[in-house]
Amino acid sequence: MQLHARIGLVFGLIIYGAAFAAVAEEGTGEWKSIFDGKSFDGWQAADMSFWRIEDGALTAEITEAKPTARNHYLVYQGGKLANFELKVNHRILSDHDVNGGFQFRSEIFNGDIPDDCRGYQVDNNTKTDWLVRLYDEFGRHTLAWRGERTVFQEDGTPQTSKIESAQGPAKFKLEEWHEYHLICDGPKLTLKVNGALVAEAIDNDPKQQDFSGILAMQLHSGPPMKVQFKDIQLKVLGGKHE
Repeated sequence: MQLHARIGLVFGLIIYGAAFAAVAEEGTGEWKSIFDGKSFDGWQAADMSFWRIEDGALTAEITEAKPTARNHYLVYQGGKLANFELKVNHRILSDHDVNGGFQFRSEIFNGDIPDDCRGYQVDNNTKTDWLVRLYDEFGRHTLAWRGERTVFQEDGTPQTSKIESAQGPAKFKLEEWHEYHLICDGPKLTLKVNGALVAEAIDNDPKQQDFSGILAMQLHSGPPMKVQFKDIQLKVLGGKHE
């Protein structure tokens, strides 16, 4: 590659990196749609062959003809998110026991695969009693099961209490459209499903907490399944933690 071309490429990568690394601030305090229901505008995966638009939703599928041994992530290109609220309608369809969800305040890193994600996650799993939880991918694993509120002390010790209204059989089904409402405000992570509080984590551990990062929808490796995400709304909240 010629010198001037190299300079142009490096400059372009620097500009792109700076734009992506910036904490999203536009529309602070206002809900805005970050998926138009018909295109991948604002979204990108390392391997787009698993993703398509169907039913007005971001859709990814594993089939017998197209299996995968790795996770795939469709990453929101609007910058890192710090304090925010997110609403997304989701369903996961399979005849098998499968796993899914989405990453938030996370990062892409070169683990076993070149575009893996680590960090906070809304995790779901069919054919389980808990169905959804707050999770730490490649970290502490479960932060709070459905029906739990966990406070992590500064030394990393978790203190867990019950969310009584979210105990017992779930009032939603993962195979049916259900709305996640995620609220990230400083160290406090709150998850609601269909408007009802289901899990909460307050992460005061300075060695583990993450105050900003990417948003990425997940297709988890496993048997045949289809995951869908639609009606994705974002509200950026005031206050930043770096």
